[in-house]
Amino acid sequence: MSKQIELAGIAVVHACSIVPISRTVGANRIVATIAIPHPFGDPTKSPEEEKKLRKELVQKTLKALATPIDQQRVF
Repeated sequence: MSKQIELAGIAVVHACSIVPISRTVGANRIVATIAIPHPFGDPTKSPEEEKKLRKELVQKTLKALATPIDQQRVF
């Protein structure tokens, strides 16, 4: 899906926990996340730690979205 959206001229970040699959499907901007059931969080952490983790992942994703690329890249 992300590849098709990119072809329409819209930048996309594919946030996933299994990077090789994202590479295989042709995603251009890839951000590695935590785990399949909790991509943007970690329920084993305290609420404060989890909030910090989520903020860092969202910031990384936004940076990836704003980065010009000419080939697949994992952020």
